[in-house]
Amino acid sequence: MRDDLMRRLALNEFRESFPGEHALSQQYGVSRYTVRQALRGLRDDGMVTADRGRAPRVAADVEIEQPLGALYSLFSSVEAAGLEQLSVVRILDVRADQVAAGHLGVDACEPLLHLERLRLAGGEPLAVDRVWLPARVARPLLRADFTRTALYDELARRCGLKLTGGQETLRAVIPTETERGLLGIGADTAAFRIDRLGCAEAEAVEWRHTIVRGDRFSVTAQFSGRSGYRVDLAGRHHPAPPSHQGTTF
Repeated sequence: MRDDLMRRLALNEFRESFPGEHALSQQYGVSRYTVRQALRGLRDDGMVTADRGRAPRVAADVEIEQPLGALYSLFSSVEAAGLEQLSVVRILDVRADQVAAGHLGVDACEPLLHLERLRLAGGEPLAVDRVWLPARVARPLLRADFTRTALYDELARRCGLKLTGGQETLRAVIPTETERGLLGIGADTAAFRIDRLGCAEAEAVEWRHTIVRGDRFSVTAQFSGRSGYRVDLAGRHHPAPPSHQGTTF
């Protein structure tokens, strides 16, 4: 059954919709248990998705691709993929946060501007994005409308601050129940966690924590025989320098 479904998928037979468990059980004359086993194998191969409570469907190609080793633009990459980029602002205020302050190297009681957004691409959830910046430089952002604009653009325009580099760590994670609800995914859908420390020259001015749907997002790296590409034991990537960098997020 699984092999036949793979054949039919390769022929693009399920372009409109993928049959549910009951329909497949009737088509192949097998039990629902056998159908679930076949679907589990297809999910493991990345050919179909089947979130809890939803009918199976053909897995879509990853829509959004980001380079490693650049101050990249999630905002621009979404639109470059032909998708409209929108955000639902969940939090925009000034508060103290001990963890974020530790990453930024400031006093635990220092006021930080905190922005949390649900990022949408083509009307569908893509990422839960949380960022903290020192309020002493970022307070003018409280007047910004982040529904359809990029943080770095507003940071430059309203605060006269432009990021010049930083450090980023990307790892696979299991999203929390709340994050899965916001992203519209089931427990069997992978996600990336991206932690970014953004700097303006030598000063850390941004701590960002983002959860991105793994079924809509991929990362790429360039490498060469001269400069190489290595992964250290901590899992941090060190690709060859990119030819150009974006600055919008």
